Amino acid sequence: MNKKRLIDLSVTLQTGIASDPPNGLPEIDYIDHKQGAQQLAAGFPGLDVQDLPGQEGWAIEQLRVTTHVGTHVDAPYHYRSVTNDGQPMMTIDEIPLDWFYGPGVKLDFRHFPDGYVVHAQDVEQELARIGHELQPGDVVLVNTSAGERYGEDDFMLRGCGIGREATLYLTERGVRLVGTDAWSWDAPFSHTARRYAEEQDPSIIWEGHYAGSTIPYCQIEKLANLDQLPPNGFQVMSFPVKIHKASAGWARPVALLED
Repeated sequence: MNKKRLIDLSVTLQTGIASDPPNGLPEIDYIDHKQGAQQLAAGFPGLDVQDLPGQEGWAIEQLRVTTHVGTHVDAPYHYRSVTNDGQPMMTIDEIPLDWFYGPGVKLDFRHFPDGYVVHAQDVEQELARIGHELQPGDVVLVNTSAGERYGEDDFMLRGCGIGREATLYLTERGVRLVGTDAWSWDAPFSHTARRYAEEQDPSIIWEGHYAGSTIPYCQIEKLANLDQLPPNGFQVMSFPVKIHKASAGWARPVALLED
């Protein structure tokens, strides 16, 4: 009987590290057991904190976050309200569950320089190198140079991005869930901003995301441990939190391997 191994593909949601733009950093307030004891006792008139086991109550965390902090799944609604033909984009609570589970394929793009925009030919060449032919339902994960920099000051500047052409190459072949260990599926904004200043071409801005206006898809962002995965032969599960009418949901994606 084959032994199954699980690899956690998520980062830890925490405060005090460089993980997002300053105005979008998560904030977590920790209520410890002593504070929880006071809260618990307040709900039962006559109860003294000394009556509780160890004089302790509950521990609770209160978060102020967006749906795009930590490892999360973007819904099509994140990047457009409607498709190119006017159909409403799905929010995270409307996505079919089978989008979030399927055979995994890892594309190793760590050799591309920061800010590089991946083209369809790059995807084709990597698929040929690993000997994989895309199938509908494949979950394509992109390993970039950003993965090892999560939490460091340069995290948001690192890694390549997937352009419109490459994104459509995947979605036209039935891929509906993709992922990256970078901050965004697209190239880092700092690099794109420099290109835009020179070229004044708005089509280069968020081009990978906007490709979903043609064929809607979801992307997992801020993945971890992609370097531990083989090119294929594993399963990916990445079910997001079900938030009403939301553009994204936090997730804890896992890769399932058979050793």
